[in-house]
Amino acid sequence: MNESLALIARLKRIATTGMPTQGDGRADDAWLTQGMAKAQLHEIFATVDDSASGAGFAIASVLAAKAAPVMWLRTEASERQGGRLHATGLVEMGLDVTSLVLGLVEDEASLLRAAADAARCHGLGTLLIESWGRAPKIDLTATRRLMLAAEASGVTILSLRIGAESVPSAAASRWQVAACRSRPLEADAPGKPAFDIELLRRRGGQAGLRWRVEWDRDAHIFDQTAFASGDSPALPGAGVPVAADRAAADDAAAFVRRTG
Repeated sequence: MNESLALIARLKRIATTGMPTQGDGRADDAWLTQGMAKAQLHEIFATVDDSASGAGFAIASVLAAKAAPVMWLRTEASERQGGRLHATGLVEMGLDVTSLVLGLVEDEASLLRAAADAARCHGLGTLLIESWGRAPKIDLTATRRLMLAAEASGVTILSLRIGAESVPSAAASRWQVAACRSRPLEADAPGKPAFDIELLRRRGGQAGLRWRVEWDRDAHIFDQTAFASGDSPALPGAGVPVAADRAAADDAAAFVRRTG
């Protein structure tokens, strides 16, 4: 009850004074080894074709931040469109699946109600909210509430937006994720998961940065040195292209494989 009253009081203050201006004071590339800033809301956008890469990037970010346990909330529609989570794929990313709790809810309204409850759970490391398409209920008001809950509880919230357009929100950062071609290992073994990443927005920091990285599941870091001899791993300026051609995406590993 006291926690709910405190949240209501903060919402009233924000209604008159606006959102707090907190930001991530770390270096622009700190996320490579430390994951995303904790106790904040972050948005991850991916196209429908890159949905597995978006999910893989989200899980890798959890591991880099050492922010387990994880609660993954998704709707029944997400389950139908994206398929069931594939435990083997999660293990290949380096996740201990015993640290993951999956919540399947009926619709978008139920998703936000469950997220509001989970975000206040101090024992949770990360809350991952998966939505597909426009998801109009995940608006500025809803994201403000989630951000406040994250600040109060210390839980990091990742909003995985598949096939959605970027709209105004209270998220501390916003990311666009696509697959890129993995580098083959010895004997033509499948390469490590590889991503093209663009930082679309970062409160209190620079946006429009791009990276091409591999996920190192043993060290739990994003490795940008693998592409140092080719494309620049961090490209300032939103207008600078980093190619993620269709062939590359088609060949990339599905980190959270669609089944069923």
